[in-house]
Amino acid sequence: MLVSLLKKFGLKFSLNDPRWGRGSDDNNKNQDNNKRPNDGPPDLDQLWRDFNQRLSNIFGNKKNGGGGNGGDSSGGGMGGFKPDMRGAGIGAAIIAAIVAFLWLVSGFFIVQEGQTGVVMTFGKYSHMTPAGFNWRWPTPIQSHEIVNVSQVRTVEVGYRGNVKNKQQQESLMLTEDENIIDIQFAVQYTLKNASDWVFNNREQEEMVKQVAETAIREVVGRSKMDFVLYEGREKIAFDSSQLMQQIVDRYKSGVQITNVTMQGVQPPEQVQASFDDAVKAGQDRERQKNEGQAYANDVIPRARGAASRLMQESEAYRSSVTANAQGEASRFKQILVEYQKAPAVTRDRMYLETMQKIFSSTTKVMVDSKGNNSLIYLPLDKLISQTAAPAGAAAEVGAIRPPATSSTAAPDTSALEAQESRARESRSSRDREVR
Repeated sequence: MLVSLLKKFGLKFSLNDPRWGRGSDDNNKNQDNNKRPNDGPPDLDQLWRDFNQRLSNIFGNKKNGGGGNGGDSSGGGMGGFKPDMRGAGIGAAIIAAIVAFLWLVSGFFIVQEGQTGVVMTFGKYSHMTPAGFNWRWPTPIQSHEIVNVSQVRTVEVGYRGNVKNKQQQESLMLTEDENIIDIQFAVQYTLKNASDWVFNNREQEEMVKQVAETAIREVVGRSKMDFVLYEGREKIAFDSSQLMQQIVDRYKSGVQITNVTMQGVQPPEQVQASFDDAVKAGQDRERQKNEGQAYANDVIPRARGAASRLMQESEAYRSSVTANAQGEASRFKQILVEYQKAPAVTRDRMYLETMQKIFSSTTKVMVDSKGNNSLIYLPLDKLISQTAAPAGAAAEVGAIRPPATSSTAAPDTSALEAQESRARESRSSRDREVR
């Protein structure tokens, strides 16, 4: 467009023109005829005269169209040049329009996807632009700054690049129980408001780092050392993230905290060996306590079970003895009643029952030596079987009978019965002698 306008007013700036810069056709016709085809570059003075002549054609007229020598003398040495103000105004307007067009075109800018443009009018916030092709008033009226709001930014506290590259002034922190621990962590964040990020803080990344360090120190200062070192890492990170978000929101920084990652939590290097020894001692103590508790859980229930069994057996033995005594007493009372009614009959019956009971369980053989019968029959098989049966019964009774729980042994009922039977036998023999 600019080239067409220049051509309209007679300006022909073409580097492909072999005659460009060598004067007009009328003035240099004879000179071109005399020149050889292989002449050198044009003279600079001639280029300057040619340029002045073309400017004269734009801003005015030459009535005589001749050179300076053939002009009218009334021109006062100006060669008859009379400026045309209308042509000059048109030329100035065109140049101003071109400059204004270029100035307005400079206000276009492109915002990539995931970014936001912040437009400022004389340095003051005006508005934000979305992604795409946008326009603002050119400089110096308006300016813009493109902010990447989708980028995940990271701030490292306590280390730089690698956890081995520690920053002691940032990583050493004091716990609630007055112990010092070494913590390295990283904070990841994004931008939720580009204007707040640009205008409300001067050094944004330094601000986020200081907020992260302040928050983690406050959370660690409210916690015990063992909690921070072992089971409380996730809770420390979560509480720190919440506190960081509250602080940056109060600052109106336009920051959204997305994640807090604990890279390393350990005691200071100067006391690492002593701390490891203390940890091992604590682990040994817990192991021994667990072993003792396991042994107690094994022995105590068995002792309680044995004690309960002995108590139940003693209670059963007491109930059995009491019931037998009560039964014997009741039987004796019944016999006494019958004996008072018929003493002789009752006495004989008791004697016969006693003898039957004694002879049924004895292994002795009574032989009448006064009789004339020389043939004696001994039932050895029955005697052997009778001897084996009481032995087996005694063994079973001994196995079932509970051990004595005191120094006083339980009374032997069989011995009492034997004494009672012998007493009855002696009484019976005396009665027969009396008769």
